Amino acid sequence: MKPPPRLLLGAALGELLLLAACATRQPAPPPGVRRAQGIYHVVQPGENLYRIGKAYDVAVDELARINNIRDPSLIHAGQRIFIPGGARQLPVATITPAEAAPASRGPAEPPGAALDDFIAPISGSINSPFGPRNGSFHDGVDIGAPEGTPILAVADGEVVYSSQLRGYGNLVIVRHAAGIVSVYAHNQANLVREGQKIERGEVIARVGSTGRVTGPHLHFEIRKNNAAQDPLLYMPQLCCLPSSGNVAPKG
Repeated sequence: MKPPPRLLLGAALGELLLLAACATRQPAPPPGVRRAQGIYHVVQPGENLYRIGKAYDVAVDELARINNIRDPSLIHAGQRIFIPGGARQLPVATITPAEAAPASRGPAEPPGAALDDFIAPISGSINSPFGPRNGSFHDGVDIGAPEGTPILAVADGEVVYSSQLRGYGNLVIVRHAAGIVSVYAHNQANLVREGQKIERGEVIARVGSTGRVTGPHLHFEIRKNNAAQDPLLYMPQLCCLPSSGNVAPKG
């Protein structure tokens, strides 16, 4: 017994709709949504491929190759960049200096604030200074110290980042007055949260060996107007301040 013509027509229409749906091109994933082994980062105003690569710990050349970008200097706000191994979109402007490349760095800016306002984050010896290093540029100083050593806020401020970052491990960034930001990386543990107001001398983290390191130390940076500065301009006592000279911890 044959099915009624109306049923046959309905079945045929259903098959056609199914084929059309399969043939339809799927839309690209929305910003921050993962695809296999990575995510898409949506470029924000003021970002460039150098800063994006530094934030996600991916070489600029690799990002350009993966995303078919012929000229890494020509990206624009709103462009989607695939980040291999990325887990979430990061606030690039907050966590990386504004310089496009180490070669473009000019003379360091004067501190513009009383040196007495800053204290050393820890006591210890600098084992890697600010400046050129192994064909790249070291944006801060590395200070050797035992695992678990308390890390102090160098001045009053507000925590603008407290999380993990590839390469840097556990990372805290604090915004101070006069356009100055301090950065504390490779921490064993972060003890503050984003948006928290902190005081000079407050314990904000502990020295660790998270991220890409060979042993426990503090990677410390000072930025002014989001450009990396030599921390010794702000606190020349950094490498040799005795423990008794630090402000007593407040946390």
